Amino acid sequence: MAQRHPDSDTPVAGEVLAPYLREQATEFLRALRQHRESGADEAAEPAHALRAAARRISGALHTFRPLLDADWSDRLRTELAWLSGTLAREHAYAARLDRLIGALHRLSPSAGPRSSVPSQNGGLTVGAAKAGALIERQLTLARTRAHSTALQALGSSRFHAVADGAAVLASEVPLRKDAGGHPLAPFAADVEARLDEAVTALPLVRAGHPYNAEALLHGLAADAAPESQDAPWHQVRLLLRLHRYAQEATGARPDRDVRLISAGQSLDRHRDAAEAATAAASAARTPRIAPATAYALGVLHADQRHEVEASRFTFQAAWRRAPSPDHAVPTP
Repeated sequence: MAQRHPDSDTPVAGEVLAPYLREQATEFLRALRQHRESGADEAAEPAHALRAAARRISGALHTFRPLLDADWSDRLRTELAWLSGTLAREHAYAARLDRLIGALHRLSPSAGPRSSVPSQNGGLTVGAAKAGALIERQLTLARTRAHSTALQALGSSRFHAVADGAAVLASEVPLRKDAGGHPLAPFAADVEARLDEAVTALPLVRAGHPYNAEALLHGLAADAAPESQDAPWHQVRLLLRLHRYAQEATGARPDRDVRLISAGQSLDRHRDAAEAATAAASAARTPRIAPATAYALGVLHADQRHEVEASRFTFQAAWRRAPSPDHAVPTP
């Protein structure tokens, strides 16, 4: 018979957390098998599933750490973070390249709809092709290196140890002896409180005003280095994901809270645009590039910072919306 906390109807570790971790560990092993059996052109989907399962296991081990064998869970969580990060880099570089090349085509006067970030004196048209070639060269090289690193990781003894840990977890969850009947709600509530605190610290009032694309292009924003403002937003994104995973682990449905879905999507776009802007700025620092190329990269950087501001605006609007009645949590 399933255990219940004597004073509450809320789920407890032995009833909900253990099956959840076993399920995610099984999903990890299934995705690993599919990844090994797939060809190079078919590996993206199982790699995504592998990363998703690793993130969920890691999130649960972090949130509910006091209920688990601490040394074991800390070791596995560290290794899962390493694996997830290593596997994510190749996809991230590819997505960044697609985003930046697509933005260049959108920004160029000769290619489709114009962005709200202005291009002047035809300089963008002159430099866009060379800027695109430079970005493609740099990010393709980075993607190739990330692919090699991922392949090496998947063949390493370190990875085999992670897979062994997942196999153990799929059959036996190392709960502490006194943890089986412990309710999960206080731990999930703690994550939610940390998320609320982090959101409260964001400049949501500023994000609630229309952004100034002209100022971004010409460097007239209040902060000369807008990237320095990104870290708190990235932290909120991670806490929001941790909150979602904690809710999943307690048995909440992951498909009803439109507020959290919208907030998470806007923060994903924020992260993508911020990293793309950094890549454009890095390309612009390449020695001995032509002024027209540097100008095109500057416009591209401004365009992506504009997307950052737009994502913040979208986030604050989503976050201030009333929560869905079901208060369920979205999957990524």
